[in-house]
Amino acid sequence: MSWKNLFDETELRETIRRINKLTPETQHLWGEMDVAQMMAHCNVAYELVYTDKHPKPKGFQKFMIKLFAKNIVVGSKPYKKNSRTAPMFVIADERDFEKEKTRLVDNLQKTQQLGAEYFDGKESHAFGLLNEKEWNTLFSKHLDHHLQQFGV
Repeated sequence: MSWKNLFDETELRETIRRINKLTPETQHLWGEMDVAQMMAHCNVAYELVYTDKHPKPKGFQKFMIKLFAKNIVVGSKPYKKNSRTAPMFVIADERDFEKEKTRLVDNLQKTQQLGAEYFDGKESHAFGLLNEKEWNTLFSKHLDHHLQQFGV
């Protein structure tokens, strides 16, 4: 499956339009997170790139993540509904809808502005070096999965 190219300004605008359809009252079609928690969850992918908030896996743990999770995350197949997620992506506390939405859009715009070249060959938090296509799939597939979860 082909995913939106979030490095492309036009395709990014289409994705942001989908995000802008969300409201604090938007209900999930599956799963347990509310809409603000979902956006906070999606922001973790960008925190892993732009902050040192989350510790990097090391040794055997990193090996196992690369072995079992990398192809799921950067591969072309869509995520299954109600898939398990890494502990750092679990958002159980209450979140502010507008704050998380602003953070998500800002993260998307920052990523697009940095461009595909910035990400080509950049090391991921857990998966090692990724090319620009893998980075785009990582970002785009995850976000699309959760936007579909909330019907947009």
